[in-house]
Amino acid sequence: MSPVRRCSRTACGRPAVATLTYVYADSTAVLGPLATYAEPHCYDLCAEHSERLTAPRGWEVVRLSDPSAPVRPSGDDLEALANAVREAARPQDRGDGTRGGGPRAAEPTEVGRRGHLRVLRSPDS
Repeated sequence: MSPVRRCSRTACGRPAVATLTYVYADSTAVLGPLATYAEPHCYDLCAEHSERLTAPRGWEVVRLSDPSAPVRPSGDDLEALANAVREAARPQDRGDGTRGGGPRAAEPTEVGRRGHLRVLRSPDS
């Protein structure tokens, strides 16, 4: 017998990475990290089959995360990044008209704008 557990899906010989169990009373399918040992009423799944897992209509799928697995960025992470880009693109209030101790006239002049990108003319030209 092979020491590596294989995917329980028919005709799939890939190594198992997750264990699927069903809680029939709650109409819930629980997919978690690979169990320590094979249980008779659990299904071991490979990475591909665990990613594509769906449950019957009316059932809920609970995916337990593996703390050793790499964390994927969430929608919240993407939204936070977009907000940071928007914040950086906003014009800054310069208050007294000076920046870094020099007069404002020494700063580059904005010639054009497209979205949050600006075209600047050098103060030398």
